[in-house]
Amino acid sequence: MGDLYVWLISFFFLIALIVIIVFQLMCLADLEFDYINPYDSSSRINKVILPEYITEGVLGLFYLLTGHWCMSLLCGPYLYYNVRLYTGKQHLVDVTEIFNMLHWEKKQRLFKLFYLIFLLFLTIFWMIFTALEEHDLE
Repeated sequence: MGDLYVWLISFFFLIALIVIIVFQLMCLADLEFDYINPYDSSSRINKVILPEYITEGVLGLFYLLTGHWCMSLLCGPYLYYNVRLYTGKQHLVDVTEIFNMLHWEKKQRLFKLFYLIFLLFLTIFWMIFTALEEHDLE
């Protein structure tokens, strides 16, 4: 039953990460359609970047501590990319360059979104597999 709880907790972590990424994409889309000014868009995105990085790091550590090595390895590239951006001080959106980097920022977040959706499908698969396996043992 413990494995099922691990997959359930990781499911909620992934949902939280997807919500954060979708929020960032909505801010960028609002900026693109001129519904919001660059300063507000940048400040909204910058407020959720560190929680995104921390949540992804906790998820990878959670997989590592619970013994799910493959899922931990799958979280590795995303975590490495976030750490590389953070250590290079490129993680925050610059208000003066946001229009020049709008296409790149959207593409980057869409890639993150698809990656997280892939991890979410794997998590759902393993959650269902674990539930069925435990049901057969009873």
